[in-house]
Amino acid sequence: MAKSQRKRSSAIRSFTGSLPLQVKLILSFVLIIFIPILIYSWFLFRGVSDNAIRDLVKKTENILDIEKINIQNNVELMEWTGQLALSNQDMKDYLQIREETDIAWLLDFKTKTFAGYQHFLFNNPRIASIRLFTDNPHVSEFWPVVLKESRIRDRSWYGTVLRQRGIVWWEIQRGGEILSTAAPDASAATPYVSLLREFMYPDDSTHNGILEVSMEVRHFFTKTFSSVQEPGSQLLVVARGGEVYTDEKAAVFRNAPARELVKRLALTDGEGNASETFDYEGHPYLAVHSYIPRLDVHLVNVVTLADTLADIRQTRSNMTVIILVLVGVLCIVSYFMHSLILKRLRVLRDSMKKVRGGNFSPDVPVYGTDEVGELGHHYRQMLKKINELIAEQVNRQAATKEAELRSLKNQIDSHFLYNTLENLKMLAEVEGQYTISDALTSLGGMMRYSLQWTRDRVRLRDEIQHIQHYMAIMNVRYDGKLELRLDVPPELNDQEVLKMSLQPIVENAVKHGMSQGGLQGKKLSVSLSAAVREGECVVEIADNGCGIPEDRLRRLNSMLRMEESDYRELRGRLEREGRDGGGIGLRNVDHRLVMSYGIEYGIRIESVEGSFTRVVMTLPHFMVSGGEGR
Repeated sequence: MAKSQRKRSSAIRSFTGSLPLQVKLILSFVLIIFIPILIYSWFLFRGVSDNAIRDLVKKTENILDIEKINIQNNVELMEWTGQLALSNQDMKDYLQIREETDIAWLLDFKTKTFAGYQHFLFNNPRIASIRLFTDNPHVSEFWPVVLKESRIRDRSWYGTVLRQRGIVWWEIQRGGEILSTAAPDASAATPYVSLLREFMYPDDSTHNGILEVSMEVRHFFTKTFSSVQEPGSQLLVVARGGEVYTDEKAAVFRNAPARELVKRLALTDGEGNASETFDYEGHPYLAVHSYIPRLDVHLVNVVTLADTLADIRQTRSNMTVIILVLVGVLCIVSYFMHSLILKRLRVLRDSMKKVRGGNFSPDVPVYGTDEVGELGHHYRQMLKKINELIAEQVNRQAATKEAELRSLKNQIDSHFLYNTLENLKMLAEVEGQYTISDALTSLGGMMRYSLQWTRDRVRLRDEIQHIQHYMAIMNVRYDGKLELRLDVPPELNDQEVLKMSLQPIVENAVKHGMSQGGLQGKKLSVSLSAAVREGECVVEIADNGCGIPEDRLRRLNSMLRMEESDYRELRGRLEREGRDGGGIGLRNVDHRLVMSYGIEYGIRIESVEGSFTRVVMTLPHFMVSGGEGR
C-alpha cells in the first residue's frame, strides 16, 4: 500500500516537473484565486439563502404581530361591550325580577327601556350579536337579546362556562348553533368568535344566566380574511378543536388545502413566535405561528417558498456567471502577464546555454528594476566576475610556478641561516652570553616554524610554542618586561588551529601594550586561555595594557568583516587624517578563519580603556593527529 502511494506521488512529481513553467504559474494562479473564490461563493450563496429566509421570516412575523394587535383590540372591544351589557341597571333589574309581569308592563319595558338598551349596545357594526341567556322563569324573551337559558344547555361549551364562575370563556362557533334545535350545516354556517360569561344574582353566588357577545370571524381576525395580503402569504386560525379558519381561496392553498398544511406543523403553546419550513408534495412552505392563550387558538402565517427559492436560484445563477467570467478574465490576464515575464527569463536561459558552451561574453538584454531585471543585472555581474576569476586563475597559476621556484631557493637559503644561527649560538655559549644564546634558540625555532610551511592547520600546542619563542625574543628587546601566562587544558593541546593565527594577535598586544606607556613600571602580562563552550573551542588572548577607546573599538570590530573596497577606502581616509588605520593583521586572521571554517567562526575584540584588551577567537572543536614538523 505504502509502495503504491510512493509510486503515485513519484508519478505526480514527475508529471508536474515536466510541465512548462508558464503552465505551472497559470495553474497555481488559478488555484490560488479559484479556491478562495469557491469558498467565498459557498458562504455567499449560503448567506444569500439564509438572509432571504431570515427577511421572509421577519416580514411574516410583522404580519403576524399586526394581526395579534387587531385581535387584542377586538378582544378589548368585546369585553367592553359585555361590561356595558351587564352594567345597565334597568336590564339587571329585569333579569333578576322575582314575580310574573303583565303584558302592559312588558310592552312599556320594551318600548322605553329595551329599545334604547339594544340601540346602545349595537352601535358598533363589528359586533354581530349580544345575548343574555337567563334561567329566571319570570323573565320573558326579548328577541334577539334576552333569551331563555334552556336554548343553550345542550351546547358543548355550556358546562365549561359554568365552571369558569364568572371568568370569560372564548369560543369559535358556527352561526345557527345557538338558536336552532336542529343540527346546523357547519360548512355553510358563518363562524363567530363568542365571549361567554356567567352572571349572578346580587348575592354573587346564585346563577342568573350567561352573557354571549359574538363577532364574525372575518371581522375578529381582520387581516386573516383581508384581500390585501402579501403575495404567496396567508394567515389562518387554528381553533381549540383543530378547526382551521382562513380564506381557502388564497393562492397559498392552490397546491394544498389549509388543513393538510396545518397537519405538518408542530404547534406548541409556548410564548413568542415560532417558525419552521416544510414540504408538501414537493412544494416548499414557511410557517410562522404564535399561540394566543386568552383565546386558546394558534395564529399561523403560511408562506409558499417557491417564488423565494426561485429568486435565490436566479441570484445564485447570476453570481455564478459573474464569478466564472471573473475567473476567465483573471486567467487571460495571468496568461499574458506570465508571457511577458517568462519572455525575459527565456532570454536569460538562452544566454546561460551560450555560457555553458564556453562563450562567457554573451549579450544579456534584460533590464528593469523588478526581480527579473535584478536577476539580469546580477547575471551580468556574475559573468563579469567569472571573467575576472578566469584571468585571476591564469595569473595565479603563473605565480604558483614562480613561487615553487622561489620556495626551492628559500629552502637552500634556510639551511644556510639555520647553520649560521647554530654557530652563533655556540659562540655565545662559549663566551658566556646565555641571554643571546637563548634568544638565538628562540629565533631559530621561529624561523623553522614559519619557513617550513607543509600544512595550513596545526596543533594548538605548536602555535603556543611559536608564541613562547616570540615572547622570549621580545623580552630581550624590552628588558624582561613581558610576561606570558598560559591556561590551556592538556586535552586541548591537540585542538586544530590555523598556522600563524595566534602570533599576529599576540604581536598586536605587545606592540600596542608597550607603546602607549600606560603600564607605569608594571610588566605587560599577556594571557592565553582555551576552553570548550557549547561544542566550540574558544581561545582568548588578553593583555593588561592601556585598552582601546570605545569609538576605535567599534571601528576595529566593524573593519574585521567589511567589504574590501570599503575597508581600503576607510583605511586610506584614516591615514590621510593622520590616524592609525590598524586592524589589518586581525582582519587577515578573521578572513582566514571564515574561509577555513565558515562565517559563524572568527574573532571579536573586547576592551575597556585603561584596563584591558581581549581578542576572542571561536573555532570548531576538532582534534588533529599530526602537527607541523619541527
